[in-house]
Amino acid sequence: MSDAAVTPPSLNISIAQINVCVGDLSANTKQIIDSIQVARDQYKADVLVFPELVISGYPPEDLLLRPHFLEQIADKLQEIAQSARGITVILGTATQKNSGLYNQAVVLADGKVIAEYNKQQLPNYRVFDEKRYFQAGSESCVIEIAGVKCGLLVCEDIWYKDTVTATIQAGAELLCVINASPFHLYKSQQRQQLLEQYSQQFSCPIIYSNLVGGQDELIFDGESLIYDQAGQCILYAPRFEAGIYSAKLTLPPQPISANIITEKVKQDHSKQLLQARNYFTDDDEYAEDAIIYQALVLALRDYVHKNGFSGALLGLSGGIDSALTLAIAVDALGAENVEAVMMPFRYTAEISVYDAQQQAETMGVNYREISIEPIFKTFMDALSEDFAGLQTDTTEENIQARSRGVLLMAISNKLGKMLLATGNKSEMSVGYATLYGDMAGGFAPLKDVFKMRVYSLSRYRNSLGKEVIPLRVIEREPSAELAPDQKDADSLPPYGILDDILQRFIEQFQSIEDIVAVGHQRETVKRVTQMVLLNEHKRHQSAPGARISQRAFGKDRRYPITSAYRKHL
Repeated sequence: MSDAAVTPPSLNISIAQINVCVGDLSANTKQIIDSIQVARDQYKADVLVFPELVISGYPPEDLLLRPHFLEQIADKLQEIAQSARGITVILGTATQKNSGLYNQAVVLADGKVIAEYNKQQLPNYRVFDEKRYFQAGSESCVIEIAGVKCGLLVCEDIWYKDTVTATIQAGAELLCVINASPFHLYKSQQRQQLLEQYSQQFSCPIIYSNLVGGQDELIFDGESLIYDQAGQCILYAPRFEAGIYSAKLTLPPQPISANIITEKVKQDHSKQLLQARNYFTDDDEYAEDAIIYQALVLALRDYVHKNGFSGALLGLSGGIDSALTLAIAVDALGAENVEAVMMPFRYTAEISVYDAQQQAETMGVNYREISIEPIFKTFMDALSEDFAGLQTDTTEENIQARSRGVLLMAISNKLGKMLLATGNKSEMSVGYATLYGDMAGGFAPLKDVFKMRVYSLSRYRNSLGKEVIPLRVIEREPSAELAPDQKDADSLPPYGILDDILQRFIEQFQSIEDIVAVGHQRETVKRVTQMVLLNEHKRHQSAPGARISQRAFGKDRRYPITSAYRKHL
C-alpha cells in the first residue's frame, strides 16, 4: 500500500491596508466591516489582516485616558466581531483589563473574539509614547487558521528577536504582524531587510499589514507585505494606496505565479517588487523625490479632509517654497479647492508677481493680488510715536510679514479653507521666519523638507509632464523680499552648506567637532548651531507639518524653550 500524497496547507490571505481617522470610531468600524465583506465574498479569503489600533486610529494619544472612549471601542469591537463569519479576522485594538490597558491583536471568527494577544514591546522613543498608555504583555499567542499555526505580533514586537523566537518556539508556522509604522524615507528598506532575514532564518512566512494615511505630522505609507518561508516577497501592497490586497500562501512555499496577486499589483509585479526592495538606482535621479512627494501629497490631503476643511489657501510669493507648496496642494486637493494670494509690496520684484501669476494660471487655481502697502502704512502711522528716533531694522520687515499673515488668516476664516504655511526645514531650523507672519497657518507641508530638497522636489514635479513651477522660480537666487535687494545669502550660509550642517546637528546628533571634522568652517558651524538652539520658541509655535525624516520638528524632537545649553557649545 503506497503512502497517500499529502496536500500542503495553504491560506488565502487578504490584507486590509486602510486609511482611518483617529477617534472616528463609527467611520472606522464601517470601513472594517466593509473590508471584511469584500475579503470574504470577493477574494474568498481564509484570513483578513488589519493594521494596529485600527478601530481607534493611530496614535490615539490621550483619548486613551478617557474611559468612555475605551468603552466605545469595546462596543465597536463586538459590532465588528458579529460580521466576522465565514472568515477569520485579525485586527488591532485597545482593550481595558483589570491589570491595565493593552495594545492588542485580536482574532475574530464565528461572530466572536476567539483569541487576544497583548503587545509586548512598547516603543517609547522618537514619535512613540506607548508606555504612557499601555501595559506590556508577556506571553506569545499562536492560533490555528485553516490548518496553519499562526503566531501574532504587534508592530514593535517584530524588531525584537527574542519576542519573535519565543513565538516560533510556541509553535508558530506563520507570523502575522499588525502595524501602524510611520513613514520616513528609508523605513521601507529597514522593514524589508528585517522581514527577509527573519523569514529565511526561521523558515517561517510573515504577513506584515500596515496602516496608510496621514495623521497630524505622521504619515503611514502602507506597503503591507507577505514573505514566504524562503524569504521571497510574494505580495507588496503599494505605498500610500488604500485597498485590500490578497495572495495565496502555500506551506512549504511554491513558486510565485501571477494568479496569486491582486489585479492592482499584478499589473506591474516586477516593478512593485523592485520598489519593495527600495532600490534607489543611479539612473533614476528622482526616485527619492517621487516617494517624498507622494508622502507630502497624502499628508496634506488627509490633514485638510480629516479636519473638515473644504480646501486650502496659501500666499504665493513668486519664490520656490510657496511654488512647491501650491503644486502639492493642487495635487492633493484639486485646483478647484485651492486659493493663491499674491501680496506685493514696494520690495517685491515684478518678476515675482509675474511668476506667481503664471503658476496660478498654469495650475488653474483661483488667484488674487492684494497689496500690503496701505496696511503697512497704517501700522507705521499708528506706531510712529513709539518708533520715533529709532533705526529701521527687522521690526519693519516683520510688520510686512504679519500684514500678509492677517490677510491670509482673514480669507481662510471667511472661505473655510486651511491656510498653509510655506516655510521649509532649513528656515525653521535657524528661525529664518516671522512668528504670526509667514509662519501663520494650520499646516506646513514643507516643515520637514530641507531647502535643497525643495529644489529637487520642484524639478521632480516638473519632470512629470507640464512645467507647473516656472523654471525661473527654481533658478533665481532666493530672497524674502522684505528689504531692498535682500537675498537669503545675506543672512544665511549657502543652502548646500547650511543643510548639511543642519542635518548632521539635528538628525544625526553630531557635535560641532564632528561637523568641523568633515570640512565645515568652525565659525559657520557655531553660528548655525547657535541659531538652531536660539529659535526653539518659534518652532514650538509653528504649524504641524508632514514628517519625512527620522528627526522632524514636533514629536521627534522635544527640546526645552528655556535653555542655556547653547552657551556651552
